[in-house]
Amino acid sequence: MAEFKTEQIRNLAVLGHTGSGKSSLLEALLFRAKAITLKGRVDKGTNHADFTAQEKSHRHSLEPSFLNLDFANHHINLIDTPGLPDFFGRALLPLPGVESVLLVVHAGVGIEAVTKRAFAAARSQGKAVLIAINHIDGNEAGLAELLENIQLQFGHRCLPVNLPNPAVSDVVDCYLHCDEGSDTAFIGVTQARDELVDTVLEEDEQLMELYLEQGESLTPEQLHAPLETALRMGHLVPVCFTSAEQDIGIAALLELLVKLMPSPLEANPPQFIKGFADKALPIDVSQSPTDHVLAHVFRVSIDPFFGRMGVFRLYQGTINIGMKLFIGRERKAFKVSHLAKLQGDKLLDVSQAIPGDICVIAKIDELEVGAVLHDSHDEDEFHLPEINLPQPIFGLAVSPKRRGDEQKISEVLHKLVAEDPSLQLSRSEAQGQTVLTGQGDLHLQIALEKAQTLFNVDMDTEVPAVAYRETIQAEAIARFRHKKQSGGSGQFGEVELKVEPLARGQGFEFVSKVVGGTVPSQYIPAVEKGVREAMLAGALAGFPMQDIKVTVLDGKHHSVDSKEIAFVMAGKKAFIDAVALAGPVVLEPIVDMQISVEQSQVGEITGDISSSRGIICGTEAKSSGMVEVSVEAPLANVGDYSTRLKSMT
Repeated sequence: MAEFKTEQIRNLAVLGHTGSGKSSLLEALLFRAKAITLKGRVDKGTNHADFTAQEKSHRHSLEPSFLNLDFANHHINLIDTPGLPDFFGRALLPLPGVESVLLVVHAGVGIEAVTKRAFAAARSQGKAVLIAINHIDGNEAGLAELLENIQLQFGHRCLPVNLPNPAVSDVVDCYLHCDEGSDTAFIGVTQARDELVDTVLEEDEQLMELYLEQGESLTPEQLHAPLETALRMGHLVPVCFTSAEQDIGIAALLELLVKLMPSPLEANPPQFIKGFADKALPIDVSQSPTDHVLAHVFRVSIDPFFGRMGVFRLYQGTINIGMKLFIGRERKAFKVSHLAKLQGDKLLDVSQAIPGDICVIAKIDELEVGAVLHDSHDEDEFHLPEINLPQPIFGLAVSPKRRGDEQKISEVLHKLVAEDPSLQLSRSEAQGQTVLTGQGDLHLQIALEKAQTLFNVDMDTEVPAVAYRETIQAEAIARFRHKKQSGGSGQFGEVELKVEPLARGQGFEFVSKVVGGTVPSQYIPAVEKGVREAMLAGALAGFPMQDIKVTVLDGKHHSVDSKEIAFVMAGKKAFIDAVALAGPVVLEPIVDMQISVEQSQVGEITGDISSSRGIICGTEAKSSGMVEVSVEAPLANVGDYSTRLKSMT
């Protein structure tokens, strides 16, 4: 590979709704830049981004994939991401490693759910955004309206940097070269350039004065610094037009990536943090190749043959083959024996990594998403803030098909979660279930399918049991004597207990107010043990009890027959009797949900929620034209709501 400097690198994550043409657009870019010799097709399973057996089978991008190309003496790293809503968490994982987002919109479909979420996520993380309207061939009539809709949804600063010609057979540049005599399908080159220049000049008052007072025309080179400021601040979102199938606008897009999108030195710098909690301090990185190594792992994949592989972005320092690095606060260093870049499913060996580049290391078991690699213990506590991933909304209880596979299943499930942090794994001891949760039924289906095909693990699945609980509504006092005599030493223990309800979520409180030694102090833990056993068994329907305060008031003991087991039984029985007098009730889990839908679908959504014993707490109109509906509903009725919502909308 050719050698590049940091300012010659561009890093972009490609986001967009499924079907917008992200993978096809990447194929066209790679082919135009001569990074590949044959352009693959998504429908035939030959494209370079979707190379896993699952992706070829499902004809969808299911995981982030890494590609790169060299163009005009620049090195461009491109990360393809899944576009299905269930995999939006996976699509967000590469964002910490890039400066820019290429947001792809289908010209014939327009702005979709993932398009909106991707734009919001990119801007919330300070990424420059370039919108590519793809599939313009065959959708000529709606292009002007789509551009207006993009400006309505994402702001009037979404401005075209090129426009399709009247035949929609090519694009006309409106900024870098700006042929003002060329005809366009709509707007006009001069108007488009003036809007771009006016927006860029708002970032530089001196340059604006020069432009206004002297009437001098400004070149793209003069406008470069304020342009990068506008991109960083989100004050400008360039829009371009492409057709990956017909190779329209592909060369122009490559030029835009090089000349418009920020280099690692021009983008918003990452805010590293040193220390944790109250001792956390912000740290600025130098991005110097001669400084200490500081790299961030943002993608981990685990293969049964190649082991654990970590994709990292290097922020400062230089990594060479043979050097030793630390992972986070690990005291033991590992040796960099192999360094590579990913080109789809291929590993391209490199001898070193420089600041701004994205590379991969393999067979290091301690790698995990979010890990920081460094070469000095001075950076032991350096880390980046955790990425804000979507909350899991759909779960399945998983169990082994074959007895004895419990340990193997546990290992595989933890590998799946390590690869995809938008999955969560939990253990419900009360229900005796291991629950895997994710963004939807398809998300879990793909994860479990991977466990079976790649790791050879078969699992049974079922709907997770709802974690009902029991509690009390009033105070009550009860007394119980446990007495047992069967020849020889007997059992004797007597306890008087008071039970009181606590505020929701406070759990369990146990207090002893025994005076005069009526219950010796050595038997108080036995009383508590009996109470806890009774709480675990429940009083009404066998569900664990919570939010109860238990006070030991009085009791009796026998100098010979009293022993621990007697007070365990006395405590248990006294508690059961007291609870029966205290108005026991079953608690049902209620979930809060915020559902964003189009205005036209609000009625159908609210009707469905009401039929599920839910309560509509309020609605709020959003500037994007969506309505956010706030809901409270029983978990038992909405455990599969993400699936129902998809079918309705």
